[in-house]
Amino acid sequence: MRSRIMRSRIMISRVRRSRVRASGKFVLWALSSAMIFAALVAVQVPAQTNPNERAFPQSKATIEKALTALQSSLAGHLPTLDGFANPGEHPLERYQRAYYQSAVQVSSTPSGGALVRVSTKVTAWYADPVASRSGYQLLTSNGRLETDLLDQLTEQLAKSSTESGSRTASVSTPKPSAEPPAEAQPTISAPAPKFPETNRTLSSTLSQGLATQQRERPPDAQNAVKSDSALQTEADSLEETLKNQAHPKNLVAVKKSGTPVVSTPSLIAKPQFLASMHDEFEMLDFNADWVHVRISGLSRGWIWRNSVEMPDGIADTDAPTASALRPAADLFHVIREETAPFPGDWEPLRDKSVKIISVQKVDDSASDAGPKARLEYTKFLLEKSYKEMAQNPSALAGIVVIFDSADGGMIATTMTTLQQWRAGTLSDSALWHKCFFDPPETFESSGASASQ
Repeated sequence: MRSRIMRSRIMISRVRRSRVRASGKFVLWALSSAMIFAALVAVQVPAQTNPNERAFPQSKATIEKALTALQSSLAGHLPTLDGFANPGEHPLERYQRAYYQSAVQVSSTPSGGALVRVSTKVTAWYADPVASRSGYQLLTSNGRLETDLLDQLTEQLAKSSTESGSRTASVSTPKPSAEPPAEAQPTISAPAPKFPETNRTLSSTLSQGLATQQRERPPDAQNAVKSDSALQTEADSLEETLKNQAHPKNLVAVKKSGTPVVSTPSLIAKPQFLASMHDEFEMLDFNADWVHVRISGLSRGWIWRNSVEMPDGIADTDAPTASALRPAADLFHVIREETAPFPGDWEPLRDKSVKIISVQKVDDSASDAGPKARLEYTKFLLEKSYKEMAQNPSALAGIVVIFDSADGGMIATTMTTLQQWRAGTLSDSALWHKCFFDPPETFESSGASASQ
């Protein structure tokens, strides 16, 4: 009996040891499996991407084509900065006339898709309690404008894909035959089955079905509909705010990108910077040729009046007098054209061959052949000469117009500047600021201030 008990105890002990070993193996297997799973997750889960960029499976060409339909969304006015820009050193409610401009960069990916990056600049007029500290300032976008543009691009791509699929289906799907083949027609016509009569129309039945689906819609879908409704309400509110926002009446808008803003009202003044199209500035004063503007805070500048759109009620240029109505071509005539070294000391043309055009007044006593008329006639000669020289390329470095009179002078420019001007990258005022005037005062207009 004791031997049987001993054998039973030994068997129980062996079973327990085997269970312990099995349990240890299971623990080791579980740990190793967990480590492998963690490694796989670490490899497969990508790092959080920049919210201002998004990858698309479509090609770069397809993305760029879709962006052409979204040009109107790349820039515009903001009714408010709240929700679009990060607060800076000043409260957002002190800013007015907010404007945004987005730049989109599209690059191809190794998989054949495209990566789209959006960067947005937000500018607004800061109204400081101290008027001299007011001015336009650059603010930091909070990412909402970039995300909205990427969402619009996603919707545009989906829309284009759907339209393309619909067109393909309409072309490839054959129309069913109006009459079935003779062998397919039944020899005995069976009576059509009768549907139960009901007082409901098709539209009412359909409406009831839609209402039932709406009630049975999951909560998440209902919340999505409510969210879309809230967004639409917010958009309508922003549009109404923008519509009701009063636009200041003392702003001038730049007509063309590349327009110089100078420190003094002079054609030989060095530009402080080149303004872009639709840039707006507060007008402080103006005369016949120049507009005095506030750039920012205490910073001031001057812009050629022809280069800006004046506020309502003020013409972009003063109405010409009776004597000024005479065309510049009737006031001057060319007396000589020659090719020679540049007759001046201007670095861009020094010791270089140029085309020299000598000009005289038709009537020496004409009082209307002033600075404006000389600039207009020079512009006419530059345009005409550039066309001729472009057809017969030569080694000439520029063009010089000399007004041969007691009160005359010289205007010179390089072929590079003329090429930019004719290509449309330089405005007329930008052309003059890149020219050489000798003496400068001969071509300066002494227009009186409008407030005088």
